[in-house]
Amino acid sequence: MEIGVKKTIFSPKAIINQKFGSKACYKVEKVQEESTQNGFPGLAIPQKAPLFRCQLELPEFTVVSDICRKKKDAEQSAADLALKMLGHNSVAENPSDKDPCDALIDQIKYLFSDEFPLPLHPLRGHLRAALLRRGDLYGLVPASVIAACDTKTSNLCKLLNPEVELKPFLALSLIMRTIPRLSGCVTSKGQLSIQKQNPYPTEIIESSDIQQSDSSESILVKAIQIPASLDKTVQPVTLHISSAGYYLDVIAEELGVTDASKVFLSRTIGKASSETRLYFAASESLVMDLLSDLANVKDFHVEGPPNARASYFCGQGIYGDAIMASIGYTWRSKELFHEHVSLQSYYRMLISKIPSGIYKLSREAILAAELPSVFTSKANWRGSSPREILCAFCRQHWLSEPIFSVTSVPLKASCELLRSQNKLKVTEVAGLATEYANGGGLNAGDGESVGLESNFKCEVKVFSKGWDLIMECSPKEIYRKQTDATHSASLKVLSWLNAYFKDLGMPLEKLNCSADALDISFSLENFHKEFALSQSIHNVQQSGIQGSKLPESKSTDMQYTLSGQDVCLPNIEGSDSGVFPSNGSLLCISYSVSLVTEGGHAKELIESKDEYEFEMGAGAVISALEAVVTQMSAGQCAHFNMKLPPQEFILAAVDDPGRIHSLLSSEACCLEYHVTLLRVTKPPEERMEQALFSPPLSKQRVEYAVQQIKKSCAATLVDFGCGAGSLLDSLLDYPTSLEKIVGVDISQKSLGRAAKVLHAKLSSKSDAGVKSAILYDGSITEFEPQLCGFDIGTCLEVIEHMEEDQACRFGDIALGYFRPKVLIVSTPNYEYNVILQRSSPGTQEEYPDEKSQSESCKFRNHDHKFEWTREQFNHWASELAKKHNYSVEFSGVGGSGDVEPGFASQIAVFKQESLLDEDDLLTKQNSSQHCKVVWNWNCADGLVPSLTSN
Repeated sequence: MEIGVKKTIFSPKAIINQKFGSKACYKVEKVQEESTQNGFPGLAIPQKAPLFRCQLELPEFTVVSDICRKKKDAEQSAADLALKMLGHNSVAENPSDKDPCDALIDQIKYLFSDEFPLPLHPLRGHLRAALLRRGDLYGLVPASVIAACDTKTSNLCKLLNPEVELKPFLALSLIMRTIPRLSGCVTSKGQLSIQKQNPYPTEIIESSDIQQSDSSESILVKAIQIPASLDKTVQPVTLHISSAGYYLDVIAEELGVTDASKVFLSRTIGKASSETRLYFAASESLVMDLLSDLANVKDFHVEGPPNARASYFCGQGIYGDAIMASIGYTWRSKELFHEHVSLQSYYRMLISKIPSGIYKLSREAILAAELPSVFTSKANWRGSSPREILCAFCRQHWLSEPIFSVTSVPLKASCELLRSQNKLKVTEVAGLATEYANGGGLNAGDGESVGLESNFKCEVKVFSKGWDLIMECSPKEIYRKQTDATHSASLKVLSWLNAYFKDLGMPLEKLNCSADALDISFSLENFHKEFALSQSIHNVQQSGIQGSKLPESKSTDMQYTLSGQDVCLPNIEGSDSGVFPSNGSLLCISYSVSLVTEGGHAKELIESKDEYEFEMGAGAVISALEAVVTQMSAGQCAHFNMKLPPQEFILAAVDDPGRIHSLLSSEACCLEYHVTLLRVTKPPEERMEQALFSPPLSKQRVEYAVQQIKKSCAATLVDFGCGAGSLLDSLLDYPTSLEKIVGVDISQKSLGRAAKVLHAKLSSKSDAGVKSAILYDGSITEFEPQLCGFDIGTCLEVIEHMEEDQACRFGDIALGYFRPKVLIVSTPNYEYNVILQRSSPGTQEEYPDEKSQSESCKFRNHDHKFEWTREQFNHWASELAKKHNYSVEFSGVGGSGDVEPGFASQIAVFKQESLLDEDDLLTKQNSSQHCKVVWNWNCADGLVPSLTSN
């Protein structure tokens, strides 16, 4: 007799570990997402158990799992995704040696056996309900229920026919084919149902609490009816379900069919624990096809086109009118679970298919929020993060989880990339190098320590469920943090998708251009395949909206257009407090939005918030609202009218969409906004500049200094007003001729931070050209002999922190006594403040006259004592150069010197016309010293004295 050998089945994780060993790194995280009701974002309820997601890092790529209830399931999901990318056949859905058809037969037989042991299995609830049915329907369980509610049956059907994933009625054919081979199960003529042939034992009946009841008590469940025709509107329906009846019989009646066996169930929509499904009826011809030849039917006759709206929600082929309801039996309770699905829920689900809609729902500000155009910093971002939004978008469209591949960029390569990024236009804000703008040092804005040896880039890939590549984003930008790289790359993908959903008729040429601008490549065929229904669904929501001439403003009848939105000029009330918002500021507003009919006959409040915070200049609110708030000061109020956005956003925001929909259909309307600017939190200068410049202005100044150092072949450098050492620290990232660097400042606290940063970097860089470094505590307006005779001196964004007379004194001391061969001085161009403080990114208003500018613009930093215009700066530098026998050249960074109002930071480069006499230099160096050494580093002996402090 031949002895059988049991086949060994390896899990996906076991196969990955066998292939990669310790090189496979699993990182499991709790999913910190907003809990939802019915799977609809924005309707929060407490979540009973945490969910998990796993990131699996392999040597060549990284994958992220689906969201799972258990950590180990998340790890297995990630491993399975990785195996699919590697082209490896992972563990089968049917982990046995049996043929899938035989396994399906066994599973159906088990479900109707006396041994079916799971009292809270969803099918047990259906079995109990079936035994409460009367007459010929007694004990009949619809085959569609078995296919939808038993996971193992569903998986086996997909193995036998992968098209079951998209066409749920195909599973019924497979299940019904098993009946002739089943013992103990039968079906009634003309019924797509299965019944246990022999009665259940008494003890099972008693344990299931099955009791016949004549009670007329009913459960009222609100649901949504989605007509097959796009010309008909979505309507609410109420299901009256008897406590002693079967809810599918009620749904069948609502759909106009004779019994529940002709009702098909879609997969669940929304979160994993949701019972929200779409129910639709089989036509008589389809039923006949399914019952005609149970062994050989391949082609089924389905009448009419799919129900586009219903199919769009669940990613499956839905035919005829459909009902969306949240009802069913669950693993949690033997009682019938039900929740109401309202029209508002429906429209919220609809806008959650759009990136901006997901963001709006996360902020609970549908008519005010907008998907930001830039990820500036984790601290200032509000709402769901870009990565979370992209993952949610993929789930909403039944795509695979996006693949995030983070790569480390060596420090030297990072510097080269930053230099190439310096050529970007001022208004290119997508993909800002965020941490470079938040201080430029080793510590990020939130205190997180970052590595010295590398920066990061992130590539994002989006695949279909069948792993066809849809799009790929490969940004050129680099970041100090992995999270910033991931979020910024995700935001690029979201921005491109959002632009597409805003203009679904976008020409191919425009679609390609926008993709190229965001470093995105895509497969047109796969893209159109996955989003084929988007155009008809979202466009139809705007039908019925009647255009409206905007009501005239009380102050003016002028109108202007912002990003395609027609807006009346606002009426601003209240006294000017002098506190104006600027790019990078955190603003807090209160607002209300009402629907107003032409002539003001009717007015309905749509949305309001007492406090709403957002970052100015990041595009985090609709452009019209940001433009209005820009003109206000803290404490002022404004109101303005605006043409209607897409109808789906209005209906998602209002509690009673039915009433609003009839109003929209019958009269011409517009939206009326009332907004109060409650407070303004001013940003640091670097944050304000970051809103317009990529790379940030601080990095552009460093790059300019580096180029001057290279030209001069300087070996020694002194940084006047070095602060926390951001310039010196950044210079060490570049290959230069420098051998000695010196910094001087009056702040001991800043010098202490600079010493720690420089010591860490110099000690870790074995190939650094710098051989010595010194930090001095002292004033740059007092003569210090140790600062004389350097090859190059820098004074970047320092003099504006002094009084003007002290800035002039520094100029005389620096060129008259210290006499570096080259001195670079930069300071803000006051004339450029009109761009930074009064405009949105990507726009440059007409340059105002001097009077209007002086009345409206403030200094960039509260600590600035003055800010010079170009004329003032040129006069100061020219007179100084002439007095001390230097030549001077003018330049700048940020903006253009040929376009008003010039560079954002203006720069003067002084060059020595005659060398200092050596005896004179020796005399100066032997003079009494006023500065105190607080830190000294020498690579020859590695001696680093302790930091000194008072």
